Amino acid sequence: MKNLLTRRTIRKYSDKEVSEELLRRLMTEAARTQTMGNLQLYSVVVTRSDEMKARLAPAHFNQPMVTQAPVVLTICADFHRTTRWCEERKATPGYDNFLSFQNAAIDALLYTQTLCNLMDEEGLGYCYLGTTVYMPQLIIDTLQLPRLVMPVATLTVGWPAEEPPLSDRLPLDSFVHQETYRPYTPEAIDTYYNNKEQLEENRHFCEINHKETLAQIFTDIRYTRKDNEAMSQGLLEALRHQGFMP
Repeated sequence: MKNLLTRRTIRKYSDKEVSEELLRRLMTEAARTQTMGNLQLYSVVVTRSDEMKARLAPAHFNQPMVTQAPVVLTICADFHRTTRWCEERKATPGYDNFLSFQNAAIDALLYTQTLCNLMDEEGLGYCYLGTTVYMPQLIIDTLQLPRLVMPVATLTVGWPAEEPPLSDRLPLDSFVHQETYRPYTPEAIDTYYNNKEQLEENRHFCEINHKETLAQIFTDIRYTRKDNEAMSQGLLEALRHQGFMP
């Protein structure tokens, strides 16, 4: 059983199969996680075929683990199923709005995290793909997601074929606030980010990218304003297309 303090993101997988029996058991157990109104506002699309993984890959910038992992799980915020249930039971649903998306997205992400913890316990490796919300319409089209279903998370899953080093984390005091939110002074920023900035790999990132600070790697290269605004527009358009926004 793994400890969360030693959890690693796994991007390389062995050829060993992830059995349907194991995956179904873990997904069933994960369904015991918290959920709004006990409605379980999520769905999971399981992708195993090489053809479908290849079709999904462009939505995730063709990261190799999408096609190499034995299993790809796309976790969706889903108010479609609940809406259909209401319609079939003489009830009038009102879930075609942004609040409903937010509730379903929270449900879906809670389920995702619980599933990740269970996979850790089994020794499975996985990688959480933040790219899911970058080009959601491509995922929607590929997986044929109906109205009121929105992809919010993707996991590539398999048995690990690597043991990468642990990634760094900020100290507890950097993100825990007592009673009220406290402002971050220049001195506090120095204290909380010093270890991250002094890591050899991060200093190397700055050097090879000709940047003065690690923060500039994020603002100028990894997550630029231009890209953020463009992908925000795509996300809003997908939410409208799926019926969560007017």
